Amino acid sequence: MDDAKAWQVLSAQLPTYLDEDGLAYYFPPSAGMSHQGSDTLTAYLLAMADEASRLHASFALPPDELKAMQQGLAAFVQGHLQRRFWSPRKDLDLRKLSAIEALSRYGKADARWLASITLAPNEWPTHAVIDWINILKRVKAVPQREARLQEAMQIIRARLSWQGTRVAFSTEQSDYWWWLMQNGDVNLARLILTVIDDPAWKDVMGRLANGFIARQQGGAWHTTTANLWGALALQAFSAKFEAAPVTGITRAALGDAQASVDWARVVRAKATDEGGAMHQGTWFGALVAPGNWLNNTLFLPWSRNMAGGELRVSHQGTGKPWLTVQSVAAIELKAPFSAGYTLTRTVTPVEQADKSLPAGHYSRGDVLRVTLHVNAQTDMTWVAVTDPVPAGATILGSGLGRDSEIATRGETREGDGWPAFEERSFEAYRAYYQYLPKGESMLQYTVRLNNPGSFALHPSRVEALYAPEMFGEAPNARVVVERKETEKQ
Repeated sequence: MDDAKAWQVLSAQLPTYLDEDGLAYYFPPSAGMSHQGSDTLTAYLLAMADEASRLHASFALPPDELKAMQQGLAAFVQGHLQRRFWSPRKDLDLRKLSAIEALSRYGKADARWLASITLAPNEWPTHAVIDWINILKRVKAVPQREARLQEAMQIIRARLSWQGTRVAFSTEQSDYWWWLMQNGDVNLARLILTVIDDPAWKDVMGRLANGFIARQQGGAWHTTTANLWGALALQAFSAKFEAAPVTGITRAALGDAQASVDWARVVRAKATDEGGAMHQGTWFGALVAPGNWLNNTLFLPWSRNMAGGELRVSHQGTGKPWLTVQSVAAIELKAPFSAGYTLTRTVTPVEQADKSLPAGHYSRGDVLRVTLHVNAQTDMTWVAVTDPVPAGATILGSGLGRDSEIATRGETREGDGWPAFEERSFEAYRAYYQYLPKGESMLQYTVRLNNPGSFALHPSRVEALYAPEMFGEAPNARVVVERKETEKQ
């Protein structure tokens, strides 16, 4: 979002996310988790901050935390500390390679560390080959460095697959190392950053950037990590190859509908702007936030009488703006949907003032037990389960003064998943799993209904955070909360 102040506020909290070895954890380590920091997440943070600070110096990591993470990664590479996490494939060599690459950005990598790694780039996934290229560029003491660099470049070029305006890797299926936050989108963004200053790649940089943008779906890439790497890559590309600012007017027409963008009115959103409020949705599905552009979108409604309409777009002015075209339709989820996960939801009253009410109808103050059954088709790391609650309801179990320990007694869990964090927000209950294996899992939570009214709920959802095409959804019926008899006039 290019919000330096927000980044500084966030980075000030970074010490609470580091374990005793200096490695970063996805949540503030609690008792018993003091040596559970992730080398993968730490390497990602170091690499991300390095690329971001090249564009804006204010995005650098705080010096003390940077030093601690560097020392932790160095100890991991040298074998002084170990991190064993579940993974579907052996990945220790590639995790070490990623750590060395991150450290090489700060001049902290030693060529001797590579002795513990089997160097076989032709057998590695693409993200490891890119790590290897970056190490060879920065660590001058690597034996046969120039020959190895040329070999790695040839491997990358051979894997590139041009599909019209889209670009992919021929090894993309085997490149999908989601548990290390790696996929084809991330690989292509990192490749752009890796070769952007290489004269040998100058003639294909435009095709790389355009092909990378063509991989978007709904104006975004596949994962949060891909969107960050993608934003950094395109900012670097724009700074180098698109120095001319965009001015003038872009016009579009679809049948009789016409719209235009005046680039003099395109500005960055501030938190005080209506279009800059955090988590506010847009017509196009994406969330808006401070730092996003305002006044740069066109909305052309479909006409019932338009048959075979043609979209016509032209730009008059300087620069070459990018164009993302998206069709929008509102489709209500009426039946459960499964794409790797099946989710079922049941609600059982724990305390109910009026048991004669029909299903889905309750009284103010009733306490409900929600049971979520998840059936996973494959093992996966970092899975989130989100279940909405009626407005004004309280999810019990947070330890606050108005909680009821008696009401939450009896909550159970089943399955071999590794819970990492529970979030009890005003809008939904969320459970994060560090690892959720194939098969059945069950979790429960307890909610108290506080406000009378009729409430429509979003679908319940389970999704793999770094493989978002794997998800399951279940629609929720409307919940009616009535006043107690003593409250009715």
